[in-house]
Formats: sequence, C-alpha cells, structure tokens
Amino acid sequence: MTVLDLSDPRPTLADVARAAGVSPATASRVLNGFPKVRDRTRRQVEQAVRALGYVRQRAARAGDGQRTGTVAVVLCEDSLRLFSDPFFGRIMGGIHREFTAAGVQVVVLMMQAAAQATTFRYLGGGHVDGALFVSTHARCTMALSQAELPIVSAGRPMAPDPTRYTYVDVDNRGGAVAAVRHLQAAGRRRITTVAGPKDMAPGRDRLAGYVAAIGGPGVVDPGSVAHGDFGQASGEHAMRRLLDRRPDLDAVFVASDVMALGVLRALRRAGRRVPDDVAVIGFDNSPISRTTDPPLTTVSQPVEALGGRSAAELLAVIDGTAERPRRVVLGTTLVVRESA
Repeated sequence: MTVLDLSDPRPTLADVARAAGVSPATASRVLNGFPKVRDRTRRQVEQAVRALGYVRQRAARAGDGQRTGTVAVVLCEDSLRLFSDPFFGRIMGGIHREFTAAGVQVVVLMMQAAAQATTFRYLGGGHVDGALFVSTHARCTMALSQAELPIVSAGRPMAPDPTRYTYVDVDNRGGAVAAVRHLQAAGRRRITTVAGPKDMAPGRDRLAGYVAAIGGPGVVDPGSVAHGDFGQASGEHAMRRLLDRRPDLDAVFVASDVMALGVLRALRRAGRRVPDDVAVIGFDNSPISRTTDPPLTTVSQPVEALGGRSAAELLAVIDGTAERPRRVVLGTTLVVRESA
C-alpha cells in the first residue's frame, strides 16, 4: 500500500477519467468491476488506462470484486469545531438515517490537516465502497480527484472544476441575498457582514450573496467585511474589527449562527442594543438561534436533508445508477425573530 503523494508524477485516477471523458467516480466503478456501466464507457476507461500506463495503488478488497458494505464519512474539520458546532450533529443525523435504512455500515474519518495522507491511505486500502466528504475546505478538495473510489461531497467542493463531482449543496448565495434584503426593507443602510472562511464554498457563496444584495463588488466597501472561521470566538473578533472600522454600522449579516453568538457578545460589550442600534441576522437556524438574547433572525438551511440526500447520492454512485456527476441544490428560507 502506497502513501498518497499529491506531487507524484505518475498518472492518477483523475488523469484516467479526463482521458476517457468520464467522471472519476465512473472510472473508479469500471476499475472496481461495478455493474451498470455502459460497455462503451468501460472500453473508454480501459483504453485510457492502457494509454497512460496507469497502475492502481490500492489494495484489492477481500473477496476480490465484492463490496464491503461500508462507506466512509470524511469530516474535513478540526476537532474543536466538530464538537462545538451543532451543524455536524444535525448533518450526521441525516447521513446516518439514510445509510442505516440501506443497511450500510458507516466509518467516520476526521481528516485534519496533518492526517490527510493517512486518511487517503485508508480510503485507498479497499476498506470502503465509497466516501462522503463533509465540510470540505480547499485543502481537502485538492485531493478529491486522487480518491480511487466513488465520492460525493456534502456541499459544493472547492475544486477548480466542481462539476466533475457529484455534490449536494444549499442555496447559500440566495439565503444571504434574502437576509440582506430583509435588513434593507427594515430601513438599515449601513449593513456589514461577518463572512465565513475564504477556503470554503459556504463562506464564499454567502459573501457573494451579501455583495450582490448591497449592489455589487464596486459598491461594497471592503471595510464592511470581516472574516471568521464559523466559530464563536472568530465572530466576536470580527465584530470588534467592524465596529472599529465602521462605528456607525446599523446591521450585520453573519455567515453562521455560531459566529452570531460572538457578534452579539461583542455588541453587548460595546454598549450596542440589538436590534435597536444594530440588527443581526445569522445563518443555519440551528437550535441556539432560538435561545440567544434576543432570539436570532436567521437563514434556515435543511441540514438534515442535506446529509440524507448526500448519502442517497453516494449510494446511487456506488450502485452505478448515477451515471453522470449530479449537482443538487436545496432551498433556504429566512426565519424572522427579534434580532432583526
């Protein structure tokens, strides 16, 4: 078994897929002998393998050609956020229900920065039939094409060409637009934002929605934007920066409810009343949004459905019933409470 080296010049499964004109998941199904693959597709992949001199670097499964009945859920986050953000408990609930109903065993892998090679060595060892990636930072999706098995991403992957992968996402941009327009309709004119991480699609897409609603890149003042990491402490620090830069701000759109907790704390410490002085809107509609003081107006995303649909899409890829990469986007809704 070979440890994955992303700088390895040898041809990869992604190279085979590109040469054959198919997705990496389809190429993997051909190499794994999965049924329900068109003869023409199989020939294209086999020709690409011969032309490139591709050699598989994974161990054969027990009972060669047989499925393991197990899938991996790869959590691309540091442990601190995994155990402090309710998002992960909710999405794992949806994932677990779908796989349990299908009689599939789940292995959970925590893919932290220092463990990336170890994680992909496990995934390439024939232990699982497929992998579902959750909370994919850029550092994780850079290696998605190296995974020699069916994969699905819960959330749009931060890859150069995300359309190569099956993923299930929520309408992060549309949700952000709805939040900012609600603030504008309430008469707020100096609207700022605490955006999410730059290396994650939800962070980028929610910021893009804010920018679009304000009036576009040429209209938004860069000083009205501060970034956090979706954690509470980062939300508090970002809000302090915004207050220093824009002391006259009258609203803030926050890219997650957990960061909004920090925002509310910073505003209290600064003597700003919510919503009288500053209106606040979060994103997630997590359970904590109903217990903040005041209760948090927030964008509701269907987290459990996101997990369940992502799991269902992975099962379809494994079974060969999802021939092409699919892109599923679930809707969001604004839940109005007392903070805005």
